[in-house]
Amino acid sequence: MSQVALSCSGVNKSYSDGDRRVQVLDHLDFELARGEMVAIVGASGSGKSTLLNLLGGLDKPDSGLIELSGREWQSMDYAAQCRYRNEQLGFVYQFHHLLQDFNALENVALPARIGGLSAAKANELARIQLEELGLSERQGHRPSQLSGGERQRVAIARALVLGPSVVLMDEPTGNLDSDSAQLVMAAIAQQRSRQTAFVLVTHDNQIAAQADRQCHLHHGRLVDLAC
Repeated sequence: MSQVALSCSGVNKSYSDGDRRVQVLDHLDFELARGEMVAIVGASGSGKSTLLNLLGGLDKPDSGLIELSGREWQSMDYAAQCRYRNEQLGFVYQFHHLLQDFNALENVALPARIGGLSAAKANELARIQLEELGLSERQGHRPSQLSGGERQRVAIARALVLGPSVVLMDEPTGNLDSDSAQLVMAAIAQQRSRQTAFVLVTHDNQIAAQADRQCHLHHGRLVDLAC
């Protein structure tokens, strides 16, 4: 099995701004190994969220190739992309995006249900994931009954429930206090032993320092920083 979980080569992305084109990503290359965590840093507006959307197949590059676990996003039709994303990819955002009318267990089980598993099997996987993240006693609580750190750990559990190869995270600790942020980082560290890889966009230097690598997105390209 390849040790590369995610890669992109020569990726370009630009947007229209009135009568001109703004180049956001410029022949960007990137490679993520299985079990690795890479922190992406850069100024606001530098294209970090755009890059995450491209890596996750939620947007298309103008040119270049992006591969997740050996398959090119561009080689799949929309339905195949949705299935592959559900199986191989997890997303965690700064705002947890949990369903308010669902409890923690139901939120975490949702990707498994979408993937076609029975309610019993999906709930079993969700219980295991919540237990591993220290949330067994909170599985029946709705998001409004959870702390910020607990909600974010539920979001991580949801992203991990089907054992994806890669998890993309956009400022996942941005709304948390330092103690809750470290709980989230501990949960990430626990999962990496299973070869799940993480791409973490953050403005927090202390969080970025916990990654295997830090990459600075500048003028449309990623530059490795000394960790």
